[in-house]
Amino acid sequence: MSIKTLLHVRINSPDKVLWEGEAQSLSSTNSQGPFDILPYHANFITIVEDRPIKIRTLKETVEFKYQRAIVYIHSNNVSIYVNL
Repeated sequence: MSIKTLLHVRINSPDKVLWEGEAQSLSSTNSQGPFDILPYHANFITIVEDRPIKIRTLKETVEFKYQRAIVYIHSNNVSIYVNL
């Protein structure tokens, strides 16, 4: 899989970057229900409250859970802001 067909994902807290890497997809649930983000997804912003955020990389699926997270995607970059 080409690096250009992957998402760049970064989880940010006010103090530091908690996780950063390339991913095939990201999945979670917001107030409207489950959603998936794939490469070249439309620009999107949502709040995820106390639900898992699953990031599927080329090697594994990593899971994070925060009380509240803002998930923002723009131009194949996913920024997740937590502990705000």
